[in-house]
Amino acid sequence: MQTEITRTTETDELHYDEANDRFELSYDPEGSATLLTTIVHGLTSVVDVDVSQGEFSLYDSVDPDALERIFSPKADGEARTGGHVAFTALECEVYVHANGDIYIHPPPQVQRPN
Repeated sequence: MQTEITRTTETDELHYDEANDRFELSYDPEGSATLLTTIVHGLTSVVDVDVSQGEFSLYDSVDPDALERIFSPKADGEARTGGHVAFTALECEVYVHANGDIYIHPPPQVQRPN
């Protein structure tokens, strides 16, 4: 089971956490990028796939509309504060947390940063 870990940096950029062998990024619901865009850009950066060439569709791994609804504010407008969803895409394990943390565990063949 994946446990939620407090982020050590407040950047929205993808970075590699060597201790946990995962790439991390954060979704900001107040920002300009959607949750799906954030996930797709993170995944394609990790595995070096060009989404504009039609090499990848998130629909192959998870229902993007359902994912957006799961993490959208509640009916009363209150933000969701708990829970996470895990799925596999492009041979990566992806964990999306209600607090905006996104963890991408790459497959063995993906080169890790030094």
